[in-house]
Amino acid sequence: MRRILVTGAGGPAGVNFVRSLRAAETPYYIVGTDIDPFHLEWPELDAAYLAPRCDDPGYVDFLNRLIEHERIEFVHPQPDAEVAVLSEARDRLAAPVFLPARETVRTLQDKYRSAEIWARHGIQATRSFLVRDRADLEAAAAELGLPFWLRATHGAGGAGSTPVETIEVAEHWMAYWRLRGRDWQFVAHELLDGRNLAFTSLWRDGELVCSQVRERLEYIYPHLAPSGVTGTPVLAVTRNRPDVDEVATRAVKAIDRNASGVFCVDLKEDAEGVPRPTEINCGRFFTTSYFFTAAGVNIPDVYVRLALGDPIPDLPPYNVLEEGLYWVRHIDCPAVLVTEAELRARTLPGSSSST
Repeated sequence: MRRILVTGAGGPAGVNFVRSLRAAETPYYIVGTDIDPFHLEWPELDAAYLAPRCDDPGYVDFLNRLIEHERIEFVHPQPDAEVAVLSEARDRLAAPVFLPARETVRTLQDKYRSAEIWARHGIQATRSFLVRDRADLEAAAAELGLPFWLRATHGAGGAGSTPVETIEVAEHWMAYWRLRGRDWQFVAHELLDGRNLAFTSLWRDGELVCSQVRERLEYIYPHLAPSGVTGTPVLAVTRNRPDVDEVATRAVKAIDRNASGVFCVDLKEDAEGVPRPTEINCGRFFTTSYFFTAAGVNIPDVYVRLALGDPIPDLPPYNVLEEGLYWVRHIDCPAVLVTEAELRARTLPGSSSST
C-alpha cells in the first residue's frame, strides 16, 4: 500500500484528487492536511491533520514530522501557494515531490514572466504590460487597445481579474484592492473573447505522457465576478482540438524543455479562433480532475505512479478521452458525466425551446 500525503486536501481540488486515488486499483493510504479542520471532513482520508499555513516558518518542519510519523512515500501539494513553498524546500523535505524545476514553478506562478516568454516565442500574439499607475495603463491601452484584460500577476482562480473598458475603471480597480490590503502587482493582457479551453497534461523528462483538452462552458456563480470567471466550471466538455494540443505543448516546452509533473494549461481563443495560453498551473491539478477519472482515465493515479516509478498504463499523448463528454456539477449537486445524446431534457411539442 502506497502512503501518500496530500496538502491542502480540504479544498475542492484536493477532495477531487483524493477521490481519484480512491477510485484507483492501486491501494493508497492517504494522509491529508489543511489549515481548516472542518474542510478535512470532506476528503476520504485515512488520517487528517490540521496544518499551519504554508508561509509559517515552521511549516516544512511540521511536514517532516508528519512524514516520519505516517511513513509517507510521496507528497502532493495541491494549492498553488504550497506548490511554491515545497518547490523551494524540496531538498529539505523528508519525502519526494513530483514538481517541475524550481525556476519553472517561479516562472509559471508569475503571469507576466510566462506571458513574456510566450510572446517571444510567437505563442502569444501580443506582449503583456506590468501596470502600477495611470501612465502604465495608458501605455498598455495604446498597445493592446480597449478593452484589455487586467489581473494580478500571482494567484489562482482569476485573482484580481477584470476586463477594462476605460483607464478610469482600471485605476479604481487597482485602488480598490490596495485599499483592502492586497499589495498586488498587476499585469495587462490582450482581451481574448473566444472559447475558454483547458489542457491537462502529464510530463516526464520533457516527454508528454498523456493529455486531454476540455472546453469550459459555464462557471459557478459567474455574476459574482466582474469578469464572469469564478475559477471553476459548472459545465465542461471534452474536445478533440489538435490546434490546442499543439499550442499548449509549445507553451509548456517554451518554459521548460525538460518538463516533469503535471502542467494544466489555460487557453482562450483570439478573434480569429486561434488558442492562446493565458497561464499554466504546474505541480497541481485543476479542480475538476475527477472528471477524467469518472470518464475512465485516472490521470491523478497515473501522476502518482510516475512519481513513484511504478508502471503506468499505455496511454496516447493526446486525447485520452473521447470527445463530447460533459461534466455537469454545482455546489451541493452531484457531478454527472453525460453525452449530449443522453441528456434527459426534451422539447415540449409546440414549444420553440430546444435541447
